[in-house]
Order: sequence, then structure tokens, then C-alpha cells
Amino acid sequence: MSATASENDITADPRALSRALSRYRTPRTQRALIELAITLVPFAALWALIWASVTHGAAALGVVLMVPAAGFLVRLFLIMHDCGHGSFFPSKRANEWVGRALGVLTLTPYDLWRYKHGIHHRRSGNLDKPSIGGIRTLTVRGYQALPPRQRLGYRLYRHPLTLLGIAPAYIFLIENRFPRQFAREGRMPWLSTMGTNAGIIAVAGLMMALVGPVTFLAIQLPILLIAATIGVWLFYVQHQFENTLWEREGDRTFHRAALYGSSYYELPPVLQWFTANIGIHHVHHLASGIPYYRLPEVLRDYPELREIGRLTLRQSLGVVWLALWDEDERRLISFAEAEQRKLVPQT
Repeated sequence: MSATASENDITADPRALSRALSRYRTPRTQRALIELAITLVPFAALWALIWASVTHGAAALGVVLMVPAAGFLVRLFLIMHDCGHGSFFPSKRANEWVGRALGVLTLTPYDLWRYKHGIHHRRSGNLDKPSIGGIRTLTVRGYQALPPRQRLGYRLYRHPLTLLGIAPAYIFLIENRFPRQFAREGRMPWLSTMGTNAGIIAVAGLMMALVGPVTFLAIQLPILLIAATIGVWLFYVQHQFENTLWEREGDRTFHRAALYGSSYYELPPVLQWFTANIGIHHVHHLASGIPYYRLPEVLRDYPELREIGRLTLRQSLGVVWLALWDEDERRLISFAEAEQRKLVPQT
């Protein structure tokens, strides 16, 4: 849907809608504990079952079980995500320490990730201030202005094999091990990263002592890489769709960018459960303090939100080729379309 709404529609005023959604922002301790238990316990049980399958000559079963295990790991990451927004538990301390513990399991330095993710929320949809940790997106004119070598580099960067093949492994195995661009910004980036690394070494060392280093890596690495790929895909599709919203700093408002620059990724119920309702991303960006387990309440009470940025699973498969923001038509287009319309040089 375009970034417009009728005057009698509450979505016409994203700021007012954000205020109206404040009543959903109260986390519930009991519900949070249940959500954590029904995610963490099955993940541990599946891991044990995969290990038993591998060590007792049923490796094929173990490989099959890695897929749901990765699904539970994605869900653990999204619980960490809610902790980062202070929306999973009512207690700030509970959010922080559960988030840090889950950061070890997901290979993510929680405090540094929370800081970067906050920048992502503040800058989402801003053509002049790209969000840190986000996917680089050039305008058609910005791409035109690049020398040939840099245009080729951008094409390679935006290729699905890079974004969904190389990037997940790089982000979680390499990039998350160092504070990178935040290395000179005080103690927090180093404490978060190195503390998480120490936790990873401790947990991995214990597991290797229990099941053996080769077996541990043969089980954990595939689970991690499947989960990482799913996570990168979710992050991608929730902002990189045709009718998203990108604007210049002077034209952009936070609430408008939040509501119309994020998708409503309508997934089948089982996938919506495994992805912790993160597909209701436009609501999340508009009111990030809402716990994920309360986002369906918002759609129930405001059904008009189901039509903003709506993407089905089938529709989402085509967004991987969208790579350039057309400022004239205000939509994302593919390199092929840009070349066909003679907006950019042909390769």
C-alpha cells in the first residue's frame, strides 16, 4: 500500500496511532517466562535428540531435525530482541541479563547489538543517514554517480547469494566477534563483545567436553547457519520491499517512516510463531515497546493495519532482486528494471 491513508483512518496519523498503541506496551512476567520456557526447552531437547541420532547411526534424522532446531534458535534471538527493547519482561534487570545470556547462544553481543539496533530504529527509511547494521540501499541517482568499479561492487553486495549466502555466516561468526566501527567509543562495545565471546567459549568448551568437538561443531554450525540465514532474510524483507518508504532527512518523520517503511509480513501461523510475530514489523517499529506476544492484539483491534506494507510469503520471494530506490516513483526497483528504463548503464 502507498504511504497514504484516508482522513477517517487512524493510520493517516502515525503519531496519534503510536500514542493509541501505548496500552499494549505492558509486558507480563508470567507470559514472558512461558514464552522463554516453550522456546528454550524444545531447543535443548531437539539438540539432544540430534546428538543421539548422529551418534546412533541415524544421521539423516539428525539433519532433518536441524531445521526446527534452527527455528527455535531464531525464536530465542527474537526474545533477545524484545529484551533489547525492554519489552519482554517488566523488569529492566531481567531483560538485560536474559538478553545477555541469549546473546551467548545466538553469538550476538547483546549490549552492543542493542545500541546498534536502536540506531536502526531511529534511522530506518532515512536516505541521508543509513541505519547502522542495516542493508545498504542506494538511490538510482546515487548508483549512477558511482564509478564502474563501485557500481560492480554494489551489484555484488546486493546479490542474493551475498546477502543470504555469505552475509549470515560473516555477521554471526566474524563481525559479531569484534566491535568494529565502535571500537573507539568507550568500554561498552569491548565489554559486550569480549564478554559474549568469553561466554561462547565457556559454553562451547563445556559442550565439546560432553559430546566431542567434532560432533558439537557438526551439529551446532548447521543449526546456527540456518538460523542466521532466516534472521537475515527476515531483516531484509521487512524493509526492502517495493512500496516501502525512504525519504530525505528534511522530509522524513519518525512515525511515518516506522509505519510505512516496514512491512507486515503475513506468514502461515506456524512460521509466525517461530518468528515471534516479528512479521508485524510496521507495528513494532511504530511502537517498539510492545512485547511480541501482544502484537497480534494490535492487528485484532486495528484490522486496517493488515493492509499496510502487506507481503505474503509468495510475494516476498520476489523482493530479493529489488536494489535501487527510485526517488521519482518512490519505490524500490531492480537493476533489470532500471536498465530497461535506461535509468542506469547496462552491464
